[in-house]
This record gives sequence, structure tokens and C-alpha cells, in this order.
Amino acid sequence: MRSRLLSLLIEIRIGGLLLAGLALWVFAQIAEEVLEAESYAFDTSILLTVRSWHTPLLDLVMLGVTFIGDPFGLLISCVILGAWLLERKQKSEATTLAIAAMGAIGLNVLLKRLFSRDRPALWERVVDVGQYSFPSGHGMVSVVIYGFIGYILAVRYRRQQVWIISLTTILITAIGFSRLYLGVHWPTDIIAGYAAGLVWLITCISSSKIWHRYRAK
Repeated sequence: MRSRLLSLLIEIRIGGLLLAGLALWVFAQIAEEVLEAESYAFDTSILLTVRSWHTPLLDLVMLGVTFIGDPFGLLISCVILGAWLLERKQKSEATTLAIAAMGAIGLNVLLKRLFSRDRPALWERVVDVGQYSFPSGHGMVSVVIYGFIGYILAVRYRRQQVWIISLTTILITAIGFSRLYLGVHWPTDIIAGYAAGLVWLITCISSSKIWHRYRAK
């Protein structure tokens, strides 16, 4: 049993592990700067630049984009995909999706309370936000949920992998940018959210692969 499990662990792509390690390092570096209040000038300069791009039309677009990364919007996406997976008898994928989503939300709440970073207040915001700022929940959870959805679709529709990965990346990037545009997050919040989300996403995907290969053997 141990030798089989060890062989499965070895078979996991090294690239994924290296990417997870890099993401964890990025998060640790940003977290250190946040704790020492060293990122304020960097964050402020970027937010003020983004503020200069505001237009009434772009305001509406960004509100729509940020809704896609809202917990309610993500819940709708999870329910739709979960129902589709269960209909196709892919219970393990549906279970992994549920664990990935709940884990990402729980971890984000824990990190927010741990760092207790105040949100930006550089201009009057058009959206109401609660809790703390670091790391971005929209950024972190969208990486996990939409990333996992993209992974499932890319595995199933291999000929469209490039399009699926590209569109998933654009969607997640747009959600993060919308939070900057609306002035509810610092740039380092978004980057850290992406990094933490990527670590958890890779962990969930790797666990799913191990389980599938173990059952196959």
C-alpha cells in the first residue's frame, strides 16, 4: 500500500509542485511586507493610477465583473458545475470542487482575521464591503473555483485547452482588477490572494489525481 501511494506521489508533475512552491514564496514575501507596512507607497501609487481611468461606463462594467467573483456568483457557478458533474457520475470531481470551495473560503476568512489589514480609503467607494482586506477573497476564491472549473473543462475538452486556459486566466485577472478599480483592495491583497488560491488549487487538483490513479491501480 505504501509503495503504491509513494509511486503515485512521484508521478505527480514536478511543475505543479514547483508552481505551488513559488506561489507560497510570493505569498510569504508579500505577507512580510504587509506586516511591516512596507507596501503602502507601491499600493497607493497603483490605486491612484487606476482611479484616473474611471468612467461611468467602465464603472458599470467593473461592477458586473466583480459580481462574477462575489461569493453569490461563485456559489451559482459551483452549483451548476456540481450538478453537471453528478449527472455525469463524476462524484469525486464534484466532491473535490466542494472541498476546494469550502477550503478556500475558510482559509481566506482565517487569513483576513490573522492579518487584520484595513481596506483602502483613497476615494469614496460605490460598493459596500466588510471584513478585512488581506488577502483578497475575490482573488483567492476565484482562482480556486474558476481554476478548478477550467481544469475540469481542459481535461475533458483537450482540443480547446488553450482557449479554456486563456479565458479562465482572463476571467480571474479581470475579477482581481475590478477590485482595484472599485478601490476595495490594495494591489498586494490581490497578488497575495492569487498566490494563496493557487497553492490550494494545486493541492486539490493533485489530491484528485492521486485518488483517481489509486483507484485505477
